[in-house]
Amino acid sequence: MERKSLTIKEVARRAGVSVATVSRAMNSSGPVSTEAREAIERVVADSGFRLNAIGRQLKTSRSHTLGVLVPSLKNPIFADAVSGVEHIAEQAGFRILLASSSYKISKEKSAIETFLTSRVEGLVLTVTDEQSSHAALELVEHANLPFVLMFNPCKSNSHSTVSIDNRLAAYELVCELISKGHRRIAMIAGNLSQSDRSVERHAGYEDALYDHGIDPIDIVEVGFEKPELSDAVMNLAIGQDSPTAYFCSTDLLAISMIRALSALGRAVPDDVSVVGFDGISIGESLTPNLATAVQPAEAMGNWAASHLISRIEEGAPAQNLVLPHYLRHGESWAQFPDDTGFT
Repeated sequence: MERKSLTIKEVARRAGVSVATVSRAMNSSGPVSTEAREAIERVVADSGFRLNAIGRQLKTSRSHTLGVLVPSLKNPIFADAVSGVEHIAEQAGFRILLASSSYKISKEKSAIETFLTSRVEGLVLTVTDEQSSHAALELVEHANLPFVLMFNPCKSNSHSTVSIDNRLAAYELVCELISKGHRRIAMIAGNLSQSDRSVERHAGYEDALYDHGIDPIDIVEVGFEKPELSDAVMNLAIGQDSPTAYFCSTDLLAISMIRALSALGRAVPDDVSVVGFDGISIGESLTPNLATAVQPAEAMGNWAASHLISRIEEGAPAQNLVLPHYLRHGESWAQFPDDTGFT
């Protein structure tokens, strides 16, 4: 009489298929060829077990859950990406556990520990950066858990990543401002120590100014969660050499910047131009609507989930993907007038 300790590995061996194929067949979590399914069913039938009994056994050994960590749930760019992850996960029979870090490395580590306790099968992560978040990522690697970095620029081919070229996108935005006659361009950035995306965007800003022989203005760094712009804007915007344009490292910062300038009696874009970065949909509903660099956030989430599941089910190797961005030419920037007395 057949032993009643038949495992998924034994079913796979006898059916001549992979463990991942058996898992998909038993949990209806992905495509399985007719030939493979029939072979699995024959093994199960010969063992004396019913198919659903094996399925229950498999379900107790797998969670079919993905952990998703983003820096903030207040920024719609991350909500769009999470929506993309969730859509693909649901199609493949996975659910997601969601956490946010508030841009704090300690919370990244805590969230990952919670994910591991919850027996997630893989992770989609947006972290501060690979170096600063090393302790958190080390936890994942020690657990031998597949993961994908989303939004973080690629720094290691051993990690799967999906992002845009933040430096190039920032460069293109600032070059557009320069082409409109602006020479005094300030950057308002989320804290560089909390985001490798901010670091890349700052580098693109400096690249554009350097290529056009323009001196940068001191960067103003603010918090991501509660940006305090009033004092920073006051110090910059009032004075003979005040900027004629502001490049903001996120759309939310750009929206706050427009509000702060308005409180000082500076109209956008008549008196000063403002551009953002991300391409969140609310930026299109503003008056003036926001000029920005658009990230395909939902597509990032789609790819991150799809690739992660292929790593879980098929053992796919790490892969790096850079998705295209584009500039949205909104109304918040304008040609710098020649008759204002500025040079």
